Amino acid sequence: MNNQKWKENSIAEMTVARLASFGAFLNAETGNSADDILLHRDQQTREVKVGDTVKVFLYHDPHHRMTASMRLPQIPVGGIGYVEVLLMTRFGAFVEAGTERGIFLPHTETIKPIREGQKIWVKLYIDKTGRLAVTMHVDEEMRKIARPARGIKVGGKVIGTIYNMTGEGAFLITREKWIAFLHRKDMPQTPLLMGQELTGRVTFIREDGHLNISLRPTKDKALDSDGMRLLRYMESHQGRMLLNDKSDPMLIKDILGISKAAFKRAAGHLLKEGKITMDDSGQYRISK
Repeated sequence: MNNQKWKENSIAEMTVARLASFGAFLNAETGNSADDILLHRDQQTREVKVGDTVKVFLYHDPHHRMTASMRLPQIPVGGIGYVEVLLMTRFGAFVEAGTERGIFLPHTETIKPIREGQKIWVKLYIDKTGRLAVTMHVDEEMRKIARPARGIKVGGKVIGTIYNMTGEGAFLITREKWIAFLHRKDMPQTPLLMGQELTGRVTFIREDGHLNISLRPTKDKALDSDGMRLLRYMESHQGRMLLNDKSDPMLIKDILGISKAAFKRAAGHLLKEGKITMDDSGQYRISK
């Protein structure tokens, strides 16, 4: 095409120049009908006729020919959406936005590593070249649409998806459009992903209506869970616990996956319940 006015991965308003059995040709305004852009009938959301002005998404087909589709992005320019990552490249990624081709997410606009199939929050924008692109930096937009939390109490459960991660923790937007902060100390041991859906327990309600949440169980539930962890370990080691109160914290963490303080609390709880005993050497055993 000789005319550089029309760019791939962009939205344009074009005039129907002529019709064919397989679709319509849109006027490329070069004076050469060979440059006109095909709007295939499969890419039409309504019937068109000569002279109509149509709003289309432009992209290159598999033969690298400029092609048009009336299926526009489901996200407005400047708006945000929760989309799936379609393809990873060394320059970035392409995400599903309702168009015939994925919308480009530059590597410089990512926050954390992502992978194909992952769902993430993005904002649609027009880059310096006039093409559509998306960014994972949506913090400002989330705050604009967020509502103060209502009808929820400390201890209640909320479901949300991660839209931002910092060194301090993760920010989520809930189904009610409440903003929830998950501090790193309240995260699980397994790494979290951008866009991941989580169910958290409310630990604090701020004056601005934003929430603090935790993924950790309450102390009572954690005590029961850690106690079961100790018992399972002992059952697989002839009823004995090779660790004790003087063991190195890192060794306890590596073997049991819990802190030394949690280990001591769980062992003390099991002793109190009579489920384990401690011999003179300080070694724990399952009660007979």
